[in-house]
Amino acid sequence: MMQLDFVPGTLCDERMWGRLLPLLGDGFAFNHIPLHKARSREQMQELIGAHAAPKANLVSFSLGAYLAVEFALAHPERVNSLVIIASSAKGLQEKEKATRLRIIPQLEKNHYTGMTQMRLREILAPEHMDDPAIVDVIQTMAVELGKDVLLTQFRTTIERPDLMSRTGELHCPMMVVASANDKLVAVTDVSEIKQHYPAAQLHILSEGAGHMIPLEAPQALANHLLAFYN
Repeated sequence: MMQLDFVPGTLCDERMWGRLLPLLGDGFAFNHIPLHKARSREQMQELIGAHAAPKANLVSFSLGAYLAVEFALAHPERVNSLVIIASSAKGLQEKEKATRLRIIPQLEKNHYTGMTQMRLREILAPEHMDDPAIVDVIQTMAVELGKDVLLTQFRTTIERPDLMSRTGELHCPMMVVASANDKLVAVTDVSEIKQHYPAAQLHILSEGAGHMIPLEAPQALANHLLAFYN
């Protein structure tokens, strides 16, 4: 049975994949990298190395996807296949970097009660703003993982070198899934992967999702994953 190693995004854990996994059937074993336990960028990489299979099939989202590319470049012998969701190897857009730099001092001095409506509007498609099956999962993860995890992940990963040109060094099968309506990750940035790694599969979801693809478009993502692994 093929094992899939899931690498979550900022302020996410295995609950991020809760709507997706039942749609993948019983042909896989699921393993989750506990990224929230890391207190440094180095520890994030160590957690991927320690928890992923020796020849890992990495399924990675957002921050986790950037870290997975970093891991694959550093340890190509450890990665059997790589799926990148809602992420660009180019790193954070300047606008998102500025948002995080603005949020950090506010977080440091205030009590954290979860995602603001403004932040939810940035990460979700408008039609999902009032969907409890999506919003409640995001807010529960945010509150339970908490302020310290968010601050650690913001501080240690805000600087992300542009790895796009280096993706051509990879030789494992790769699939990239992005959303045309993602406000955090530009489709033009994501699409650049084909210039450096022509063999990569690229799927752009034209509707039904913002940034949080595994929660917002689980069926579309499941279809692409099943086709990729088959």
